[in-house]
Amino acid sequence: MDGLVIKPKWADMILSGVKTWEIRGSLTHKRGTIGIIKSGSGLVYGTVELVDCVPLHGPDDVDLILGNQDKHHVALGAIKYLKPRAWVMQNPIIYPEPIPYKHPQGAVIWVKLPDNLELLQGENKLG
Repeated sequence: MDGLVIKPKWADMILSGVKTWEIRGSLTHKRGTIGIIKSGSGLVYGTVELVDCVPLHGPDDVDLILGNQDKHHVALGAIKYLKPRAWVMQNPIIYPEPIPYKHPQGAVIWVKLPDNLELLQGENKLG
């Protein structure tokens, strides 16, 4: 499973189901279950299903961004990407307790997580 590194505020909103679009500056072809990692924590807090990637840089981009603000919660002026995309997420699951993982040096957006991550809940370290 892959883990997505996100600032804590946004990670909490995604895992609570309030934020279903994560605005990013790049395209992703990943689909399926991904872990949600709060940046700087060394912990996976839960999972979501990554189901789509919507371009937000066409002729109607402003209307699309403003019309879906309830999905991403980002002010129009705060989006600094030249070609923003909405990574569409659903079915959030919050782990009862966060799971530690080994963060590889240089990983900023994606981290490769063990496939059996859920089985590691309650352990102090990855085996």
